[in-house]
Amino acid sequence: MKKNVVLLTILVLLAGLLAGCGATAEPARLILATTTSTADSGLLDYLLPEFEKVCNCKVDVIAVGTGQALEMGAKGDADVLLVHSRKSEDKFVADGDAKERFDAMYNDFVVVGPKEDPANIAGLKSGKDAFTAIAGAQATFASRGDKSGTNNKELTVWSSAAITPTAEMAWYKSLGQGMGDTLLFAQESKAYTLSDRGTWLAMQDKLPDLTIVVGGETLAGNPDQKLLNPYGVMAVNPDKHPGVKYDLAMQFANWLLSPDVQEMIGGFGVDKYGQPLFYPGAPPSSPAPAAATPALKVSG
Repeated sequence: MKKNVVLLTILVLLAGLLAGCGATAEPARLILATTTSTADSGLLDYLLPEFEKVCNCKVDVIAVGTGQALEMGAKGDADVLLVHSRKSEDKFVADGDAKERFDAMYNDFVVVGPKEDPANIAGLKSGKDAFTAIAGAQATFASRGDKSGTNNKELTVWSSAAITPTAEMAWYKSLGQGMGDTLLFAQESKAYTLSDRGTWLAMQDKLPDLTIVVGGETLAGNPDQKLLNPYGVMAVNPDKHPGVKYDLAMQFANWLLSPDVQEMIGGFGVDKYGQPLFYPGAPPSSPAPAAATPALKVSG
């Protein structure tokens, strides 16, 4: 009997120590709502195993358009967001759905199209001029049509060209699909589309009939700085959505912003593509500086 009591006491003390270190029998689960480009490019597969290891957790990734990711956050159905539509992200914070937004990384958008280039846009210096020529030639254009950050950027470019594409225009195809599926449709249909560079680089081997027609071969060579594409990370506000795992979400945000992980982001894809798929931090023309929050040291 005495041995059983001693054993039980030891087990209770051990359980208390483990709880104090943040260790649990079942790893905590973090819901990350993010744009399809972070998944289609392979970036999340590259980064997340390290975070799951150091934080003893499991990240459930929901890769959708940025609009859908923000809707999930606004309902409290996600813990943390990694998205790319700056105006919508600022509104998300203003509405109280997140306390802060942090610049995580950036790349740029490129106009991709058939190598035959039926709209004759190769060599043009801006997305606006390219879209004007595509509309003038009524060349097939594949739009994501999913309220994503890429879709929002596309619509902004059309607006700058004073063009409002509609479903009645036979050449304009609004798909309601993610970036990867939209690129595959463009390949099959010999269509133009707007893509983030990261997904394009990751998928170009599957797209033999397409090429970058406007945007240059590297981000530095993109003549249209309006096509820069910043990504922000936001922990969903527990004051408005009490069910979210705010502490774990902030651990993820701060881990993502830490110098070592920022270096990992900047090196992703360089060995295979000769250039990064994403660049760490804020783009040169970021509309506002990232909020200054020191990175937390996450330990297992």
